[in-house]
Amino acid sequence: MSQLSVTALFGEGEEETQQPLWFKKEVFMLPDFDSESYIADLRRFVALDTLRAELRGHLAQLKNELVELINRDYADFVNLSTKLVDVEGAVLRMRTPLSELRAKISSVKGSVESSLVALQNGLQRRAHASASREILELLLDTCHVISKVEKLMVELQSMPEEGVISHIEPGNKSSFGNGNVVEIAENGANLEETRSMLLERIASEMNRLKFYIARAQNLPFIQNMEKRIQNASLTLEKSLGRCFEIGLECHDESVIYNCLRAYAAIDNTKGAEETFRSTIVAPYIQKVIPSTPSREVVGGSVDKLEEDYQQIKTFVEKDCKFLLDITASANSGLHVFNFLANSVLKEVMSAIQKGKASALSPGKPAEFLVNYKSSMEFLTFLEGFCLSKSAVGEFRLQPVYIDFVKQWNLGAYFTLRFQEIATSLDSALATTSIIPVHNSQHHQDGVLALTLKESIVLLECLHRCWQDDVYIASIADKFLRLTLQLLSRYSTWLSTGLAACKKGNGNSSTSGEVAFVATPEDLVFVRHDVDLIVKEVNGSFLENVLGLLTSCSVEVLALVKQSILHASQSLLDFMPTILDVMIEAVVEKSVEVLRQLKGITATYRMTNKPLPVRHSPYVSGVLQPLKAFLEGERAIYLTEEARNELLQSTAERITGRYNELAWELVTVARKTESSLQRIRQGAQKRGGAGTDSLDSNISDTDKICMQLFLDVQEYGRRLSAIGVAAAKIPAYTSLWQCVAPPDKQSSIQL
Repeated sequence: MSQLSVTALFGEGEEETQQPLWFKKEVFMLPDFDSESYIADLRRFVALDTLRAELRGHLAQLKNELVELINRDYADFVNLSTKLVDVEGAVLRMRTPLSELRAKISSVKGSVESSLVALQNGLQRRAHASASREILELLLDTCHVISKVEKLMVELQSMPEEGVISHIEPGNKSSFGNGNVVEIAENGANLEETRSMLLERIASEMNRLKFYIARAQNLPFIQNMEKRIQNASLTLEKSLGRCFEIGLECHDESVIYNCLRAYAAIDNTKGAEETFRSTIVAPYIQKVIPSTPSREVVGGSVDKLEEDYQQIKTFVEKDCKFLLDITASANSGLHVFNFLANSVLKEVMSAIQKGKASALSPGKPAEFLVNYKSSMEFLTFLEGFCLSKSAVGEFRLQPVYIDFVKQWNLGAYFTLRFQEIATSLDSALATTSIIPVHNSQHHQDGVLALTLKESIVLLECLHRCWQDDVYIASIADKFLRLTLQLLSRYSTWLSTGLAACKKGNGNSSTSGEVAFVATPEDLVFVRHDVDLIVKEVNGSFLENVLGLLTSCSVEVLALVKQSILHASQSLLDFMPTILDVMIEAVVEKSVEVLRQLKGITATYRMTNKPLPVRHSPYVSGVLQPLKAFLEGERAIYLTEEARNELLQSTAERITGRYNELAWELVTVARKTESSLQRIRQGAQKRGGAGTDSLDSNISDTDKICMQLFLDVQEYGRRLSAIGVAAAKIPAYTSLWQCVAPPDKQSSIQL
């Protein structure tokens, strides 16, 4: 019993085994254990009360284990303090060497710190001296360069202004800047070439000088030299401009090349471009497009630019190409120049603005379009001098190019074209009547042509949008939208007119649109034209539009095709409605004839007429409107399919109305006959007369039904005569059963 542990006595072992899985005692032994983090992690899925209970249980367990440990090693625990002998002496013996070591370390630390401070001070003085030396060297270099530039300027000014001598030998060209230039020229150098080489040398030194100034621009020494630098720059630009002009006038490739390199060295490309513009381009352009043109021009208009562009193209190929070839040559380093945009195109745009500003006005759309297309062709011509796609892209990004394109107000041009095209269609659709076109040419390639003025105007407007004398590729989206608007406008006109025809009012509509008045014969034209328009739009017209948009992506072409097909489908959706209105109009005419069957009741009621043996006269006129419509001269515009559909549908509707009227007539007749019969029987009972003689006679209702039966038979024969099987019409079967005698109701025999 004494050997049992305390935990065994109090059952703590069982409690330990019952601890939950989330409670891990090993976590408390980790060196980086943090109580707050531990609680924050567990509280997300364990209640705080439960956690507190588990921690208290674990604390009790630890206390029990400590008690058990003390009890097991109690003797060692008691002797722990008695075994520690002379602890203070041991501490004193260790303290002495440690104090000596601390003193030595402090001494060494102080020495090192003083040496470090002295070293840092020396490095700072050295850095300051180095910076001062760099500034001094920079100032000396700057002074040397400006002196060298001024010396070269003196040599440049000492050269004669005119005179050409033979070329210098290639081996001696490198020494031209170190001696008297006149002596070099006398030894055989071309004077202007030598001048250009000297200018290139000066420009190189000026570029070097600018680099030095950029590094030391705030120093007083540089500020004092600023006037000298400006004078040198002005002198260089003036001399370089004059030399470049001479090179351009003489087409001296060496002089031009050296001058361009000089311009590039001093980063003054605009100066070279402006010099070329004023020296070569401007004089010729002023001759072609004078700033103050005369309005008296024989045989043409001063607003046209096509001939001017032709002359300018010839000029560019003849007098400008040599310079463009120099700048475009490989490894020349002259690609920074853009003479096409900043010299040629800039001068052309300026001349047009001053001399032919009206050419830029879209007030005259036809002339504006010719000038615009000529201008775009001129830009394409200039792009032909670019040797790569990147060069073309760079040319198009030039501000001058962008400004030149913006000069053409395409938005205003499209507005005028929109008004022109849309107004013509609106005028054609504004009438309250359909206008057939009477001409002798009814066929085109074996297909009947359009018959209505409105339809012809629509197709003309659609084709007008994409004609060469109207269409502009850069605003193709606007013309596509106009095309869809034209088709939508025609659809609205159809919708409004058909709705008015259904209501029987052709002069107004709820939407405010003017509705047309149309007879069934007119609607034949409408249906024919809609069918032709849809075929034309989905066929050659769509092919033409897609052909003009070949530069677009496949996705864009698919969207364009889808939009046009959708617009044409909206027209095609009117075909059933048009046919329905035609059918209803013919049916109404036939129903007017059918209303005569109400006279049959008056014919046989209260009369002694015998049983009828032939049909009524009105039957011959029931199908006459349909027959006249199908045999009319406009019926040729109906397709065979439409003709058959109209015939069958009209016959079915007429038969249906006939059936309704017949059933109504027979029902009323039978009710009336029944009422009269009851009255007669009552009178006879009061008078005591017999009823045998009355019962043996044929009733008026039987006579009426017999007459209707004869009429229905004849009506069926006439249906068969025009190609309609009466027995296959459900309404006719119902009509037959309504009026046929009992022995003939089982089968229809015409």
